[in-house]
Amino acid sequence: MNTTTLDLTSQLYNPRFDPLVDQRVGHAMAYAPTYWVASAGSPPPNDGPITHDIEADVVIVGGGFTGLAAALFLAREHGIKATLLEANQSAWGCTSRNGGQGQNASGRLYRSQWIERWGLDVAKRLDAEIRNGFETFKSLVAEIDCDAQDHGHLYVAHRDKKMAFLSNEAKVMREIFGYKTRMLTRSQLQEEFCHDQEACGALYEPEGVGVHPLKLAFGYQRLARSLGAKIHTGSPVIRWSQRDGKHCLETPGGKVYAKVVGLATGAYGGQSLTPHLRNRVMPILSNSMVTRVLTESELAEVAVKKPAFITDTRTLRFYYRLLPDRRMQIGSRSAVHGADATAPKHLQLLRDGLARKFPSLKNIPVDYSWWGWVDVSHDMMPRIVQPDPEQSVFYALGYGGNGVSFSAHAGRRLAQRMAGKSDSAFDLPIYNSPLPGHLFAPFRRLGQSLLYRWYYLRDEIL
Repeated sequence: MNTTTLDLTSQLYNPRFDPLVDQRVGHAMAYAPTYWVASAGSPPPNDGPITHDIEADVVIVGGGFTGLAAALFLAREHGIKATLLEANQSAWGCTSRNGGQGQNASGRLYRSQWIERWGLDVAKRLDAEIRNGFETFKSLVAEIDCDAQDHGHLYVAHRDKKMAFLSNEAKVMREIFGYKTRMLTRSQLQEEFCHDQEACGALYEPEGVGVHPLKLAFGYQRLARSLGAKIHTGSPVIRWSQRDGKHCLETPGGKVYAKVVGLATGAYGGQSLTPHLRNRVMPILSNSMVTRVLTESELAEVAVKKPAFITDTRTLRFYYRLLPDRRMQIGSRSAVHGADATAPKHLQLLRDGLARKFPSLKNIPVDYSWWGWVDVSHDMMPRIVQPDPEQSVFYALGYGGNGVSFSAHAGRRLAQRMAGKSDSAFDLPIYNSPLPGHLFAPFRRLGQSLLYRWYYLRDEIL
C-alpha cells in the first residue's frame, strides 16, 4: 500500500484539545494551521490506517520526530522494520508546531544545574551524550532539505540583571565543557547579529541549527519507509492489553500484535493509554506566530546580519528568529487550559513581545498563529527508558521544549533499547530511571497558574 492520508475536511483540527482533559488524542484529525504545514509541500506517502489485524515485531506509538527517528534507526542500524501507529497525521503534534530551533541541549536545566544535581563527572558525561545527540541531529539535517540555518544560538538578557547569569553560564560552558561561547554587549549584539531593542547583551553559542521542522520530519518519514518501516496514520491506539508475552494494540481498523512497544507520544499521549505515562509529564501550551514577509525598510530596521535563532532570559521565555523567506517567527507560553487556547490575549502576548524587541514590527500583519503542547517532565529532564524491566515497553519523553534536535538522538537510543542493545551511556540519569510522577497531579494546573503570575513578577518587575 502506498498512499498519502491527508484529509483536511473529514476530521477538523480541534484547537481546544487538552491532553489532561480529553481521553483520546483524535482520529485522522487535520494538522494545526501552522506556517510549517502551509510551506512544507505535499506530505510524503504513508501506509494509511490499519485496516485488519496484523503481527509486528516492534511497534512505535507516535509519529512525530522521536517516533519517526526511532523507526528510521531501527531499520538503518538494527535491521528491524518497525510498524508505527499515528493517531492523526504524521508529525501532527508538536513536531509541526514548534519553533524549529535545534539547540545543543535537552530538557530545561542548564549545564551548571547538571553539576549541582549530579556532580561534575556525571555532568561531563551527560554533556558528551547531549553533544553526541546534536551530531546525530546535524547528520540527519545534512541528508534532508529542511531550510537549515546553521548560525548558532543567541541567549539574550532581557534585563541588565540577567547579564551576570549569562556570564556565569558562558564561563561554565567554555571552561568546564570546552564550548566556544562568548558574551556580547548590547552594541556587539547589534553590530554582529540584529537590532534587538530589548536585549541588554547576549550569550552566543555557535552550536545551533534552525530548521523547517515539518520538512525535516517528512524527511525522516521518507528515509524510514525507504528502509521498510510502515507508517500508519489515522490509527489511534484505543485499547492496549497483553497476553502470552505479546502486546495487543487495538486501533479502529484492527489489532496490532507486537513483541516490543515504544512510546513516542510527547505531550499528546493522553492519560489513559498506559499507566507508564499517567502523570509522568506536565503538558504545557506554547503559542507561536509568523508575520507576513518583511519589507525592505523593515528588514533594514531589524538589521539581521546573521540569522541565529534567539531565546530570551525570561522564565516563560520568548523564542524568535528571521526565517529564510524573510518572515519573523516568535513564540512563548500560552494558555494554562486548552479551553482557553483561542483567547486573543495569547496572540497579543506574542505581538507585544515582538514589538518590544523590534519596534518597527509593532503592527505588522500576522499570517499564521497556532499553539501546541510541550512535554515537560517534573524534574525538567527527558527520559529514554524501559520503565518496568519485566515488560517490553520503552518510552522517550520529557524534552521540555528542547526536543527539535535531541529527539533525533532520543529516537536513535530508543531504537537501540528496543533492539535489545546495551550501551555505556545507559547508566546516565536520562536513561537509568523512569520519569518521576507527581504527588499532587490533580492540582498541577492550579499550581501552574500561580507560578505564571510569580514568573511574570520576577521577570518584569522585581
